[in-house]
Amino acid sequence: MVAMMNPNEPLTALDDALDSDPGETAEWCEALASTLAHCGPARARYLLQRLQAHALELGLEREAQAFSAYRNTLPVEQQGAYPGDLELDERITGILRWNALAMVVRANHAYGELGGHIASYASAAEIFEVGFQHFFRGEGDGPGRSADLVFFQPHSAPGIYARAFLEGRLSEQQLANYRQEVTGNGLCSYPHPWLMPDFWQFPTGSMGIGPLNAIYQARFMRYLQHRGLVDTSQRHVWGVFGDGEMDEPESIAGLTLAAREQLDNLTFIVNCNLQRLDGPVRGNGQIIQELEALFSGAGWNVIKVLWGSEWDPLFARDHEHALLRQLAATPDGQFQTLGAKDGSYNLEHFFKQNPALQRLVAHMSTDEINALKRGGHDFRKLHAAYSAAKACKGRPTVILAKTKKGYGMSSAGESRMTAHQAKKLDVQALLAFRDRFRLPLSDQAVEQLQFYRPAEDSPEMRYLRQRRAALGGPLPKRRADCMTLPLPDLHAFAGFALHAEGKEMSTTMAAVRLLGNWLKAPGLGPRVVPIVADEARTFGMASLFRQIGIYAPQGQRYEPEDAGSLLVYKEARDGQLLEEGITEAGALSSWIAAATAYAVHGEPMLPVYIYYSMFGFQRVGDLIWAAADQRARGLLLGATAGRTTLGGEGLQHQDGSSLVMAAMVPNCRAWDPCFAGELAVILDHAARRMLVEQRDEFHYVAVMNENYPQPSLPDGVREAVLRGMYLYTRQQARSPRGQVRLLGSGAILREVIAAGELLANDWQVDCEVFSVTSFSELARDARDARRVALTGGEEDCHLRRCLPGDAPVIAASDYVRAWPQLIAEYVQAPFVSLGTDGFGRSDTRQQLRRFFEVDRHAVVLAALYSLIGQGVLAAEVLAQARERYGVGEERAAWYR
Repeated sequence: MVAMMNPNEPLTALDDALDSDPGETAEWCEALASTLAHCGPARARYLLQRLQAHALELGLEREAQAFSAYRNTLPVEQQGAYPGDLELDERITGILRWNALAMVVRANHAYGELGGHIASYASAAEIFEVGFQHFFRGEGDGPGRSADLVFFQPHSAPGIYARAFLEGRLSEQQLANYRQEVTGNGLCSYPHPWLMPDFWQFPTGSMGIGPLNAIYQARFMRYLQHRGLVDTSQRHVWGVFGDGEMDEPESIAGLTLAAREQLDNLTFIVNCNLQRLDGPVRGNGQIIQELEALFSGAGWNVIKVLWGSEWDPLFARDHEHALLRQLAATPDGQFQTLGAKDGSYNLEHFFKQNPALQRLVAHMSTDEINALKRGGHDFRKLHAAYSAAKACKGRPTVILAKTKKGYGMSSAGESRMTAHQAKKLDVQALLAFRDRFRLPLSDQAVEQLQFYRPAEDSPEMRYLRQRRAALGGPLPKRRADCMTLPLPDLHAFAGFALHAEGKEMSTTMAAVRLLGNWLKAPGLGPRVVPIVADEARTFGMASLFRQIGIYAPQGQRYEPEDAGSLLVYKEARDGQLLEEGITEAGALSSWIAAATAYAVHGEPMLPVYIYYSMFGFQRVGDLIWAAADQRARGLLLGATAGRTTLGGEGLQHQDGSSLVMAAMVPNCRAWDPCFAGELAVILDHAARRMLVEQRDEFHYVAVMNENYPQPSLPDGVREAVLRGMYLYTRQQARSPRGQVRLLGSGAILREVIAAGELLANDWQVDCEVFSVTSFSELARDARDARRVALTGGEEDCHLRRCLPGDAPVIAASDYVRAWPQLIAEYVQAPFVSLGTDGFGRSDTRQQLRRFFEVDRHAVVLAALYSLIGQGVLAAEVLAQARERYGVGEERAAWYR
């Protein structure tokens, strides 16, 4: 039996000096070994667990570590025979390493600023090739999507391109144009589906996003299966990530979910080269042991692949556990140094540290010691780990594969601090690389960094094609073809909103009611995926609990406290609502999985994630960018829009910036409707663009929790609503002294309407009041028109048609001024924007709007100020208005 060891106290667990009765200890160990031999591992594990439980009952402290000894999890006898051609696998991997290296080095010889990475793929090549050659399944020729989902370590992208080049999927010109996408037929830096939509499936360049998305994709596959929509039972999710990447909070945020929902369709392979970008991941510790404790504690099956086959005889002869002691005592910073040095150094500074260790390698030369590989570079060890991962049922698996960063780069970067920054190699280093991997390249070919592709009838190419054909074809590969979905007629599903006739409701309630009508629509209903992080009841969604059920893979194994209620909390294996708990990152990851199902599974879905607005773009904006890159199609509903509508909640909850952030995402369409009728038109428009026209975009819609009377939508304004603004009303004075245009959006439109009445009645100013449903859509249209004008056409846009002439424009919203200012440069008249810049705070809506100067009186003052600036009104009018409305000069200082 191998005892567990703590790297901080490496000798304690196996220190024979502490053994008061070695004979008894031997008997216990022999008994366990006999049980294992005669009764199998299940019985042996049970006995250990039973003894541990009994020890706790007796009051003994639990001293066992959460990690095992620093050696391979799978013993040699469980390894199995390697099914492939080991020699060909190694030769192909050498070729891929060279082409990946040549791609990066060529680009940086020609253009020094392009960057790129060599060392990451050099460390992970065997990890990828075991997957490509033996495990990663392609689509095959059958109907629908059947391919595995693979999340690739982003810095290893050159290696994936190198393989696609051998397969004939990428040309030599494309490799030569690596990181040159504007002027050439080039390849993007990292996995980017937006830039290479037929190739990459998942964006992973922002580290931490890949692991979290992989978990929720595996979970969504189960969701589709359990709801009877798609058979995903034969598909697997693989994720290859870096050990340094595990420090990102998102990397580990979903670990317990994966274990809790028994996602045995999920395998992580963590490339443990022990290095971050600038140094060791855990210089004074052991990241592999730390990750084992983390994953096993979360409920994962952990398989460590630390040492190559050359180490097996050493471990077999290590009866005194001297090797295990020394490995446990060696921190990662020292492993990095040992990895960068030759056999002589390793002999002197590792094996000669202990007489027992020295005896263990006494028969070995320094060259043989130098040839001791880490497990992540051993095809046989990796294949055994992958096989064990696929065979594991009832929980996800993580493979911790120990590698060397820059493997094969020798003096140019192997295990060195500077490995990640290596972009260029001198000729001698290139020749050494060629010789190490026995590549059939002449000195001239090496100097010229020529790409190498074996002849089509060569053993390497035949084997490469055979293996991928057996696994169903090439990866990565992305397809966007899917069926369209039938949508109900706008008036049929949204009549209550279009013809509201003064009924009082919030736009959040209207959105939930519209969602409920979608859920009832034939053809569309089963494809709608409602998602909440928490507080579904806050958003008025409790009625959906009984109607469609909350997804729970094990069903509901308890009687809910509210079992007799009409709004009972109903969990079901085929439930449709995803209630994720308090995790905005998790909820958005579920949304991404559903929003990309059209490409991943060939099945269109309509995910609708509804949440507290402040916890969207601000908190998980990086995930939203990943969704954009991945060409997500879905709806995001910010259900507590604006800084003044969520009165009492204060700074942490009030949202004044999400629409500006949404406007920065190129394929996100951002909306800020005030009325239910506007909202209905927008949601119908969004669904049709995504599900019928199949546009790769998603829509963020700000909706409010404030109840007020909802007017019917005027006839003939639908197109203008979708262009971003329409004329809501005109206020005409009896003897007009001037004219202004007032623009209001979302929560502040009703204040702007009231301001128009005050201007007309109190100050004899004519007003046109516009409802702005999207400043970003107006700006998008105006920007396109400006570009047409700059290239010789005529500048024409909806904004200019709505706002001709020089009458001042006052634009107000419940968001920061930057939101209405998106259109400022395209408006020819004087332009003033009002917004809620600054921190939120708690108070009533009326007081908050007065404080932030977005209420009706602030709008009036801004309009009068603009007319004074034009010379239309006398300066004293502003003072009269402040006195009439009780606005102190200290509050309105910016008007002076």
